[in-house]
Amino acid sequence: QVHLVESGGGLVQPGGSLRLSCAASGRVSSIYIMCWYRQPPGKQRELVASITRGGSTNYADSVKGRFTISRDNAKNTVYLQMNSLKPEDTAVYYCKVDHGLGITWGQGTQVTVSS
Repeated sequence: QVHLVESGGGLVQPGGSLRLSCAASGRVSSIYIMCWYRQPPGKQRELVASITRGGSTNYADSVKGRFTISRDNAKNTVYLQMNSLKPEDTAVYYCKVDHGLGITWGQGTQVTVSS
């Protein structure tokens, strides 16, 4: 019922920046928490950042100070601004939304940091 469309991934050189977007559509009701996860090749999916409806944020230590999560409640969209990207940031990034009808995952968007 709730669909998430991610965008903004791509190939970037080390030190560069990318901005990911995740827009919720469909039968969207209350969205409580929006999160960004990532899954490097051959590794487990890990939480990168989260933001509550009220704007409270949390970050993984590996990205703190470099990434910024934000949300636009009117647009049902969450963003992840990624600066000072490192090769270790290479992964498929997934949006996850905890809403009134359950939990919905995005399709994932590839972020590759390489020279």
